[in-house]
Amino acid sequence: MKNIEISPVSRIEGHAKITVQVDDAGNVADAHFHVMEIRGFEKFLEGAAVEEAPRITPRICGICQTAHHLASAKATDMVFGLEIPETAQKLRELMLLGQYIHSHSLHFYFLGAPDLVMGPESDPAMRNVVGILKSNPDLAMMAIKTRKIGQTITGVVGGKPISPVTAIPGGQSRGITAEQQAELLSEAKNAINLIEQGVEVAKPLFAQYSEAIEALGPVESHFGALTNGGSIEFYDGPARIIDKSGNQVYEFAAADYLDYIEEKVQPWSYLKFPYLKQIGFPEGNYRVGPLARLNVADSIPTEKASALYGEYKDQYGIAQNALLYHYARLIELMYAAERAVQLLEDDSITGTDLRKQLSEPLLTKEEAEASGETKRGVGMIEATRGILIHDYETDAGGFIKRANLIVSTGQNNLSMDIGVRETAKQMIHGEEVSEGLKNKLEMIVRAYDPCLSCATHAIDGSSPLQVDIYDSEGQLLKKHLL
Repeated sequence: MKNIEISPVSRIEGHAKITVQVDDAGNVADAHFHVMEIRGFEKFLEGAAVEEAPRITPRICGICQTAHHLASAKATDMVFGLEIPETAQKLRELMLLGQYIHSHSLHFYFLGAPDLVMGPESDPAMRNVVGILKSNPDLAMMAIKTRKIGQTITGVVGGKPISPVTAIPGGQSRGITAEQQAELLSEAKNAINLIEQGVEVAKPLFAQYSEAIEALGPVESHFGALTNGGSIEFYDGPARIIDKSGNQVYEFAAADYLDYIEEKVQPWSYLKFPYLKQIGFPEGNYRVGPLARLNVADSIPTEKASALYGEYKDQYGIAQNALLYHYARLIELMYAAERAVQLLEDDSITGTDLRKQLSEPLLTKEEAEASGETKRGVGMIEATRGILIHDYETDAGGFIKRANLIVSTGQNNLSMDIGVRETAKQMIHGEEVSEGLKNKLEMIVRAYDPCLSCATHAIDGSSPLQVDIYDSEGQLLKKHLL
């Protein structure tokens, strides 16, 4: 038995590796995607005043900070029973769109695109952002400009481009001026033009690599995404779950997610494995993120993104192929820019009714402990990588007693693991594995744009990571410690 290791998996956020176990006949006995880092934000939050959570949780990640800020703010709104004003909701959505423009352009052009622009088996020294800069500097500059626009929107609305601070219990701590509105509107319109140019470069690549799209990361799953009456939705709305054929299975509100989602721990990873509770593990595997959102949505309510979505659906229908996450990401990038324009053309976004206040003062910590009462708030949004849930239980004074975070990447964990294993079984025959073939296994993981810093929170790490290796008859051969 030989163990092939791909470490680290590159061009992702966080630390991971892939291991492939090859038997004496040269066939793959097993393969796994391993996440080796662990972070403790669910425990860090315990004891904190819940109104501090929207300022603490953005530090989970430097890419997904806006999503955590807003999911946390929505949870605190619910804890205090506050319905935020319309202008505040529009500002929060605009802030989130800024993250979409920033994150999707960063991932597609600089993390995912090198595999398609340079080729899966190209020289690894050039199969990266440096290669993009050298081979297509115009494309690279277009990506940099697009990403900057996203950061500008988040910075103006959120107070800071990294770890925004303006979403608070009951709404927003500040609004935007008419001058800022005009500036951001111009930027968002410019983003649409830049994204159009990027789409023209990218679309032919999906035809060029159609065989890789079919071959890499095969898995069929359920899909989950927020929806607004069937339309694509990022900030608010119930979660809809569909099966692999596109039939709706469930629809649930944020507060009810525990009736539908459960998590499982496996010995080879510090990243948990969420699944659909009522179906069971592993049959209840589901995916989230761009591919899932386009599968779940019936429509996209902006002109250019809708046209792209129509072409995509005509060609792929309910798409299952992991590499189509990249295509879906481009369509969402266009939608984010167009939706930002819609919000910024609405003068109500400069309104001054920004926050609902508590009607009664909070209890002190001593009073809250004496009362024994608890409160709960659940915030659910669409982060760029998929559904994100923040669930806080507090005492009567608003101090957090328990926190649970269901993060997008975790919900794709089982599919990444299955995709790596099944592709390895199909493609690896013999002990010699080329650099290009190893990269194809990494491409499966990169397609999901995993954020491992976001996704590893609380797990019993007292035991070492372990992989059980089986032969082709299913007999346990040995326990491999990582």
